[in-house]
Amino acid sequence: MEDVRRERKGNENPEVLKNPLAYENVGRLIAKFAVPAIISMLVSSLYNIVDQIFIGRGVGMLGNAATNIAFPVSIICTATALLLGIGSASNFNLESGAGRQEKAERIVGTGLSMLAVCGGCIAAAVLIFLNPLLDIFGVTPDVLPYAQDYLGITAYGIPFLILTTGGNHLIRADRSPTYSMACMLTGAVINTVLDPVFIFVFHWGIEGAAWATVIGQIVSGILVIVYFSRFRHLNLKPWMLKPQPEYLRAIISLGMAACVNQIAMAAVQITMNNTLRHYGASSMYGSDIPLACVGVISKVNMVFMSICIGTSQGCQPLWGFNYGAENYGRVREAFQKALQVSLAVGISFFLCFQMFPRQIVSIFGTGSEEYFHFAERYFKIFMLMTFINGIQPMCSGFFTSIGKAGLGIVVSLTRQVIFLLPLILIFPVFMGIDGVMYAGPIADGAAAAVAAGFAVRELGAMRRKE
Repeated sequence: MEDVRRERKGNENPEVLKNPLAYENVGRLIAKFAVPAIISMLVSSLYNIVDQIFIGRGVGMLGNAATNIAFPVSIICTATALLLGIGSASNFNLESGAGRQEKAERIVGTGLSMLAVCGGCIAAAVLIFLNPLLDIFGVTPDVLPYAQDYLGITAYGIPFLILTTGGNHLIRADRSPTYSMACMLTGAVINTVLDPVFIFVFHWGIEGAAWATVIGQIVSGILVIVYFSRFRHLNLKPWMLKPQPEYLRAIISLGMAACVNQIAMAAVQITMNNTLRHYGASSMYGSDIPLACVGVISKVNMVFMSICIGTSQGCQPLWGFNYGAENYGRVREAFQKALQVSLAVGISFFLCFQMFPRQIVSIFGTGSEEYFHFAERYFKIFMLMTFINGIQPMCSGFFTSIGKAGLGIVVSLTRQVIFLLPLILIFPVFMGIDGVMYAGPIADGAAAAVAAGFAVRELGAMRRKE
């Protein structure tokens, strides 16, 4: 009876009511969309993790440090893909929920074409300014040749990486989450198979890991192209691929929160690398050990964040469509279930990080006792608030999905820019390299509190509208 009342209060357009997002069980819908999204995010993380494992075992600590130095480029690519992919998908869901299907399809066309253009531009910029970028990212003399080889090769896969990451959001919005998952999974499997072959059989070292990554990204990108040329549900016509300024503005508006969050991550990563290089030189660990350890741990944390962000991304069609259709009860129910998943996952990873830090780091190769000592302390201190770390990215995705772009941007900025970035600059002045570790949990706790406060307010407003 409650569901009937909700539908009557919402959009009664017959085409809207036919959409499963308007009536199917919320829990089943979350599982249907979130599980493939989580797997896609995990697979995306797997590219970096697999490289880190095989490089650590086949190249050594300096190879791991090189992937950490190159990581900001990967974050910038993801930021661009999310700006256009989430922005397009969120607008598509809102317009579809409101019954404006042709406009929704034109937005998808603009999003796809801009993904291709931006991918090519970023790849060219990285290749042209390779050495200056590595210096900005905090490279040391010993790590430089490894970083040059790795980033110089992986730059060729950037257009396909951006197309795959952004395009998969549109594929999920088009009600094909399984195909989206298959795109990412295929590339990751290829990368995982080729990594040991190129590194240990062909003895290509870090260059082999880079080429394995590029080949996997190319295959995934081709699968995205195939989907929109043959298997799509939406009526996408070639002329719709011409970018339209008004649609691009709408895309940027709703994609900016996710993009800003990633750009903030890149800024923090670059600042972190330079801080570790500076204060590590005067510590017992030196500069290279902290760079290598933080690179490994950030990749491990990506597994946790992939599950939280994947849950949020999987809920976005459900949140956006029903908010556009004014079915607020379903929006609130989906948010509450997503929050439960986020907290359960956070508690599980918190226990692993606190109980098994040395074992986790050992997966990525061997090192000195100082290497493992720093890694264990970093895990236990910096990751202390893992159990609530999923709240902030989930809330940011939620606000974006319901068209609250400004609020999404504010929430996305809290942890990285407003809290963490100042703390990793201030604390080491008084505490040395340990200051970086203690900055993490303080920023995490503050960001989760702010995000939760905004979410409670927004959900209360929806309840009053009902």
